[in-house]
Amino acid sequence: MARFSNVLQKPEHIKGKWNEEFDNSNDIVLELACGKGEYTIGQAEEAKSTNFIGLDIKGNRMYIGAKKALDNKLSNVRFLRIQIQKIESYFAPNEVAEMWITFSDPFLRKASNRLTHSRFLKAYQNVMKEGGKIHLKTDSVELYDYTKEMIELHKCDLFKDDPDVYAQSNIQFPLNIKTFYEKMHLEAGLKIHYLCFSLPKAPIVVPPKQKKNEEEAV
Repeated sequence: MARFSNVLQKPEHIKGKWNEEFDNSNDIVLELACGKGEYTIGQAEEAKSTNFIGLDIKGNRMYIGAKKALDNKLSNVRFLRIQIQKIESYFAPNEVAEMWITFSDPFLRKASNRLTHSRFLKAYQNVMKEGGKIHLKTDSVELYDYTKEMIELHKCDLFKDDPDVYAQSNIQFPLNIKTFYEKMHLEAGLKIHYLCFSLPKAPIVVPPKQKKNEEEAV
């Protein structure tokens, strides 16, 4: 994968220069814990005037999406192999327009590792444009409920709360994109939950109790 032109592995000096990397000034959309990058690829194929970046630390899964993007000649796709908690090292303020969190690990025993924990939301706030939307799609009712608690705690704007995505008959793109793991969850009879929200204007502060748990998890 080191030979792939669309994969960056812990790149230095990329922060604030993504529009140079894509050679345009189009909006940037991230897929966090992207796995095989189904949402990165699926959206990039339809929205050629938007740049999409899949983030993950597991290269064996990312390889599949990166190769597909190259095979399909998707110039608006990149994959970034990093730990998501270090996102501020790779993106500048106001550089990201939108985020998707698709079937990430719910970390049932360590809330501080959940991608919607306050420490992550604070980091996202430092790289996103004001009003940028965050989408969570998950089979985990625990992560779904926890994220709603975080939305309420930080006074985020909630645009969509769907406890059972596939109970609807007409699911709009891109929510109808199914990931590899999502298909497995559906076959097992699990419900798929979806939230769409934006972060507040006021700076997010990690509550003392959450901060203590975060320190214990490091």
